[in-house]
Amino acid sequence: MVQRVAIVGFGAIGRVVAEHLDRGIGGLVLAAVSARDTARAKTAMAGFAKPVPVLPLARLADEADIVVECAPAAVLRDIAEPALAAGRTLVVLSCGALLDNFDLVELARRQGGRILVPTGALLGLDAVQAAAMADIERIHMITRKPPNGLDGAPYLVEHGIAVSGLAEPKRVFTGTAREAARGFPANVNVAAALALAGIGPDRTTIEIWADPGVDRNIHRIEVEADAVRLSMQIENVPSLENPKTGRLTPLSVVALLRKLGSPLAIGT
Repeated sequence: MVQRVAIVGFGAIGRVVAEHLDRGIGGLVLAAVSARDTARAKTAMAGFAKPVPVLPLARLADEADIVVECAPAAVLRDIAEPALAAGRTLVVLSCGALLDNFDLVELARRQGGRILVPTGALLGLDAVQAAAMADIERIHMITRKPPNGLDGAPYLVEHGIAVSGLAEPKRVFTGTAREAARGFPANVNVAAALALAGIGPDRTTIEIWADPGVDRNIHRIEVEADAVRLSMQIENVPSLENPKTGRLTPLSVVALLRKLGSPLAIGT
């Protein structure tokens, strides 16, 4: 059975995912997209081999079996509630916002829906999930980004922290994954994904550095557990269109979608 996919957000992430679906992913078909700039989305869609309609959010649950959220965190509920109430599968990239809207998980349970969080720009979540089946003592992540990838984050604005013109690395945040997700909603969804895979958002700790000496988004994860000690680092190339996200993020969504329709699935 072919499943219909709708994508919310048609920017640096959503457009890449849509292009892969347009080229073909087994068992799936692109059915619709939704975007804040409807005219721009329609113009971009005209270049697709199989153009699909650009629809308002309220109609997506009727047109798709899977809704992929690639939008700003502030609109997560507007996307999630109708999709989950209709029993759809929701792929969430703004998982930082999910931490403060966890009632959506109960809505999915009641209505037969499902929430999937891709690995995104991180690594090792399979290993962290496996370690969490026993006891994990500590999970800590250190994120380093070029300053322009952090500029304008609510936490920096609120605390009057400037990152432009830095001559050396500057630690701009230390705290829990929940606090990081609130303060940097466009930057560290990886922190929320790590927390959900492991010991939760209030025990997972995060450092964020603005580093003028790097040209990639770097995440280092340290895990101390009964079953394993992990130390992992990933260096993601920032998107040219949106330096707050990496090029790997949309490819992670594509990999998840391929896994849904594949007779062979690798990983936990």
